[in-house]
Amino acid sequence: MSDAIHEGGCLCGSVRYRTTGAPNDTNICYCTQCQKQTGAPLPAFASFPLTQFELISGELGGYRASDFATREFCPKCGSALFWRRDGADYVSICLGGFDDPSDFPTPKYEIWTDHRIKWLTNIPGVDSYPGDN
Repeated sequence: MSDAIHEGGCLCGSVRYRTTGAPNDTNICYCTQCQKQTGAPLPAFASFPLTQFELISGELGGYRASDFATREFCPKCGSALFWRRDGADYVSICLGGFDDPSDFPTPKYEIWTDHRIKWLTNIPGVDSYPGDN
């Protein structure tokens, strides 16, 4: 996967992006902010170094639900796209926005499992953390 190229975008197609190489990691976040932003009970992400990420087209909207990160989305269709920690050298990309999210490996870990919906259980073989890891 070191030479892989993955593209993705928002629902309306206004925002397009490209990543190269392998992600730093893949994960699931059950925090209530991610759940509310995406409308999904288990939002999944692939994190890439900024040097392996390119915004190809479109403009982003942003929202700060915390004092340490910005959640970015398409202002036209509302698709949740990116999570960026202030000052970090990586971007976490919503896995469902990739053209073929099944190309990515099983998540390495799941965080904020204390907020997981009760009918969901641990994913076998994936490290679980009740809060942030």
